[in-house]
Amino acid sequence: MTPDQLLTPEAVRAQARAMLGLARQGALRHWALHEDRLAQVADLVAATTRAAYPDLKVPFHARWRHFSAAGRDRWAALRRHPLPEGDGRRTRARAAFDVAIVSVLLDAGAGADWRYVEPDGSTLARSEGLAVASLAMLAAGVFADDRRSLRADAERLAALTAALLADGFQASAQNRLVGLEGRAALLRRLGAVVAASPEIFARTDRPRPGGLFDWLADHASGGTLPAREILVALLRHLGPIWPGREMLDGVQLGDCWAHPELGLVPLHKLSQWLAYSLVEPLQDAGIQVTDLDALTGLAEYRNGGLFVDMGVLQLRDADATAALHAVGDPLVVEWRALTVALLDELAPQVRARLGVAAEDFPLACVLEGGTWRAGREIARVRRADGGPPLGISSDGTVF
Repeated sequence: MTPDQLLTPEAVRAQARAMLGLARQGALRHWALHEDRLAQVADLVAATTRAAYPDLKVPFHARWRHFSAAGRDRWAALRRHPLPEGDGRRTRARAAFDVAIVSVLLDAGAGADWRYVEPDGSTLARSEGLAVASLAMLAAGVFADDRRSLRADAERLAALTAALLADGFQASAQNRLVGLEGRAALLRRLGAVVAASPEIFARTDRPRPGGLFDWLADHASGGTLPAREILVALLRHLGPIWPGREMLDGVQLGDCWAHPELGLVPLHKLSQWLAYSLVEPLQDAGIQVTDLDALTGLAEYRNGGLFVDMGVLQLRDADATAALHAVGDPLVVEWRALTVALLDELAPQVRARLGVAAEDFPLACVLEGGTWRAGREIARVRRADGGPPLGISSDGTVF
């Protein structure tokens, strides 16, 4: 595949299905597939969805859900605040893009021990804690040039220190946050990339990640934008932010890994989750986002853990659960790619159990309802810390 082909959801899905094909042949070194157990997973996911959303009005799996942790919608409260004079919905959309992009990039796994305490004493962990902490930093102007506005500016991001992030996340030797240096470095690269591409990120304002809204809005045809175009824009215009990854013909490939049988396997987990998270700000600004299911499921440890904990995927070497694995290890690449392919297999089974149609219940709703939630719940049953079934050595930029 060419770099342009690898930076698409079609490539993610194609290579994931190729991995599933190898698993069905029993040809994978690290994993055995028990596809007959997928029906039990569908039962669990459907039941979990009905318990969480009895009316089956399930929102998209997006960063905005985490801002409502413990039943309080912090983002809705912020949106009620007046913004500076500007072009109405577009001003709010740029702010929402800043929030989503920065918060998602800060979300790659907190570790089992980290906690965030809100001013009212509420304690949050994992993705919800990272979300609420990052939103609090954004609301306080931590990422803004003027140190007070709800925005993220390229110049400020490019100078970000791990110490500043540690302060916002309340991280310390006693409250260790995994991958803190990696997160800070990622945001510095984000600032540098955004500043270097004013034609993308500064069409109407100073360079900021939220400037991508204007680029996407300008490329919406008749007010309509296919969902894949959101992801492709993220992969092409923010690709250089990813550290030490595979390159092809001088192009940074991001969350894309080598596999001995399949060659390069793109997964683009954080970028795809970010694409899902940008749908609602675009819709709020009057842009219709179409064909959401062109995006794939997310290759992360909640979805992947669900298939392991339910026995659909089984390690050939049981001792591998006791080891620490690098993200680029073939074992992890196989697990993540199989997760993407199995989510596609699972989705129609879940919809059938819920009695909903694909056009009314896209994959983003299956994830939210859903697989991510069921994966977390069964992890709590299987392991005391509720962590993933495998130990992954993370630098804070993948999981």
